[in-house]
Amino acid sequence: MGCLIKRAPPARGRLRELPVRAEPPPPPPPPPPPRAQQRQQQRRPPPVRRSRRAMEPPGTAGPAGATGRPWEEAKAFYDKLVPKKKPKSPKPENAITIAVSSRALFRMEEEQKIYNEQGVEAYVKYQLDHENEPFLPGAAFPFVKALEAVNTQLRELYPDSEELFDIVLMTNNHAQVGVRLINSINHYDLFIERFCMTGGNSPICYLKAYHTNLYLSSDAEKVSGAIEEGIAAATIFSPSKDLEVSENQLRVAFDGDAVLFSDESEQIVKAHGLDMFFEHEKAHENKPLAQGPLKGFLEALGKLQKKFYSKGLRMECPIRTYLVTARSAASSGARALKTLRSWGLETDEALFLAGAPKGPLLKKIRPHIFFDDQMFHVEGAKEMGTVAAHVPYGIAQKHKRPAQEKQTPNSK
Repeated sequence: MGCLIKRAPPARGRLRELPVRAEPPPPPPPPPPPRAQQRQQQRRPPPVRRSRRAMEPPGTAGPAGATGRPWEEAKAFYDKLVPKKKPKSPKPENAITIAVSSRALFRMEEEQKIYNEQGVEAYVKYQLDHENEPFLPGAAFPFVKALEAVNTQLRELYPDSEELFDIVLMTNNHAQVGVRLINSINHYDLFIERFCMTGGNSPICYLKAYHTNLYLSSDAEKVSGAIEEGIAAATIFSPSKDLEVSENQLRVAFDGDAVLFSDESEQIVKAHGLDMFFEHEKAHENKPLAQGPLKGFLEALGKLQKKFYSKGLRMECPIRTYLVTARSAASSGARALKTLRSWGLETDEALFLAGAPKGPLLKKIRPHIFFDDQMFHVEGAKEMGTVAAHVPYGIAQKHKRPAQEKQTPNSK
């Protein structure tokens, strides 16, 4: 017979053991990245930590009151961050149009020599081979830059106005040469959008169509043709030496007789001498002189000046005009000033030299251009470093260009 076994009862106060729940297994590790991604991560440079000071623009003050560079440099820093947008060209009928020949704007002596010696085909080929090389600045270059500086200030004061200078490149060059001209204009950051390239024909017939207020060229024959058409024009000459001119203020100097005024008085001088001239001027002091070829251009400058005056900027006006005349103030100056007054015009300065040379005085003025009808004064201005322009108008000027300077059909 089997034996009965008694189980001992559980001890009092002893806790009952609970079964232990098993932990879930950890997730499998992610698969390794592809080899291409590993190589890319290895090549990626570590992040560069820039200090706060390094990110500040130039011109800002540093710690402990340290002074930075001038404010203008800080402004230039921010200006570079904003992409430049070219302004819109004004409508020709609203603008003051300045037509400039290619040889007036740029120096093209070497190219002209090739044309004279080897012909037009060699000339065009040379221009194509060198079209990525900008031309050097010519006699009219500082004048054009000053015009654009005035435009910049006008656009700030009158954003919606089209009363601006508009520069037109007027040339009888072949159209293929235009690429080098465009590259040169872009190189110097000039705003010249309108071209007239006539391929050997005279551009004079296009001047009126472009509403030209002033035509500058190095070809005396073309300038004379423009004067005969009633267009203000002058033959521009490079100075014998460089003279620094203002970059922010346009300065234009005019002779009086046969430039702003007619040649009435000069005819009396040639026919009857100075004594009769003085008597004539005294008797006709209150009778305005007839207008000369550049009166309209002075009028256009005065119109723009008044836009600055109306903003209270007379003393800061970026246009300044000068009357530089060989007249004597006491004996014949009153009629000149009263004539300007009768036209509603004025010049900022009036200089009466009583026959003295104009070159030394122009050196002090430092105009961007000086207009005179007599080559004697033009040559004197050139020798002193002034860009001078000859106005072929009136009885006094009988200037003929030397044979070696005679312009060829493709000189523009």
